[in-house]
Amino acid sequence: MLNLRLHHVSIVVRDLDRSLAFYRDILGLQPLPRPDFPVRGAWLSCGDRQVHLVHDGQTFRDSDSVDNNDGHFALNTDDFDAVVSALAASGFSEHAADGDPRRLLVKRTGAAGFAQLYVLDPDRNIVEVNAAPS
Repeated sequence: MLNLRLHHVSIVVRDLDRSLAFYRDILGLQPLPRPDFPVRGAWLSCGDRQVHLVHDGQTFRDSDSVDNNDGHFALNTDDFDAVVSALAASGFSEHAADGDPRRLLVKRTGAAGFAQLYVLDPDRNIVEVNAAPS
C-alpha cells in the first residue's frame, strides 16, 4: 500500500489579493510562508493540510452557477452553522438566484448523510464545506 494522503489543493486565481481576502478573511484560513516562485501566489493552512492560490490569470470555470456536481474541493467543519453565518455576514445568501456569484447552496440533509454547502470563490471555483464526521 502506498499510504498516500492529501497535502494541498492548488487553485488558479485571476486576482490574488481578492482571492486571498476570500480564503483568509471569510473562510479563516491562515497564511503560510511561501517560496519565491516565479508566479505570484499564496499558501494557506487548513487544519493539517494546505490551500495554495496560484495567480496566472486563467481559470477553468466560466459559469456563475453553483453546481455541486462540477469540479470542487471540500473543507470540513465541526460547526456548520457558524460557517453558514460567516458566509451570510459576508454577503452570501441561500436566497440568491442561480447565476448570482454570491449564491450559497446549502444542503442541510441529503444523500451524503451530512450537511453540505457550496459557494463560489472570487474566480468561480466551487468550494464545498461539509459537516462529515471525522
